[in-house]
Amino acid sequence: MKAIVYRDNGGPDVLRFVDRDLPVPGPGEVRVRVAVSGINPTDWHARSGAAHTKQFSEVTPHLDGAGVIDAVGEGVDRSRVGQRVWLFMAAAGRPTGTAAEFTVVPAERAVPLPDEAGFDVGAALGVPALTAHRALTVAEDGPRRLRPGALDGAVVLAAGGAGAVGHAVIQLARWAGATVISTVSGAEKARLATAAGAHHVVNYREGDPAADIRRIAPDGVDIVAEVALGANIALDLAVLRARGTIATYANDGGKPVELDVRHNMVLNTRLQFLVLYTAGPQARAAAAEDIAAAVRDGALPVGEEHGLPLTRFPLHRTADAHRAVESGTVGKVLVDITS
Repeated sequence: MKAIVYRDNGGPDVLRFVDRDLPVPGPGEVRVRVAVSGINPTDWHARSGAAHTKQFSEVTPHLDGAGVIDAVGEGVDRSRVGQRVWLFMAAAGRPTGTAAEFTVVPAERAVPLPDEAGFDVGAALGVPALTAHRALTVAEDGPRRLRPGALDGAVVLAAGGAGAVGHAVIQLARWAGATVISTVSGAEKARLATAAGAHHVVNYREGDPAADIRRIAPDGVDIVAEVALGANIALDLAVLRARGTIATYANDGGKPVELDVRHNMVLNTRLQFLVLYTAGPQARAAAAEDIAAAVRDGALPVGEEHGLPLTRFPLHRTADAHRAVESGTVGKVLVDITS
């Protein structure tokens, strides 16, 4: 089979297009013929060595993807052969990600994908959707699971709504019944956040964004899903309600985080840091189940018209796909595995 591998950490040039033997699923595993592989920042962070030291002598990258199960290992229901699935955390703690014609994953990381949902949708779920679900289910006064109505009456602020996680936050929060506000840096990103389903969009570079958000939500925001905590903490606290939650999954820009302790004490702020690797299997399993329900409801579409532009590369140009993600390409970068 054709695959992308790297043996040393470094820039995109360490990625090699190679032939490898067809993997065999072990007990509790499934083999998936991959149709589309999705790339996230964490994938290039792992490749570069910025995220963690490489654990295996050779790695096939990418956590997310979608395809069809073509073989199962011992202990897995054989009726799953032929099932369309989306994959999450394929390369987490394993050497075999989705940048290959076939990959092997634990059966629970291959989630059924409805026939009406394309492989592009499946490949765009994974890290962004599970991260969004986690951000929306950690509030003290909020739900632990998402479903229609779970966030009725809540106000969610999706920082950076034109990004892949921000896009998923908007879609899942709206599906669950929240009023969704998104902050963006300009008109084009405002268009994308609106297309994703945000009820209100605020340009944080113009006027008084805190006042604009307070006009929409005079009692304050219940949950902030934050992508740039250091840069946005002052705005977040200016619009957060008492006992509100700031769930942060990144610190884009790298600005140090400075906290006014007394202000946060008075607000009873919950500041929740999150990353999928250590969220725990129960939280990830619950997220996958809820996301699958949202997909069945048609709540997580992708593409320009739905606020998440897709940029595509063939498998042999995976290095270029990584460069696109590193350069900040808006939307989702996908690698087409099968023609």
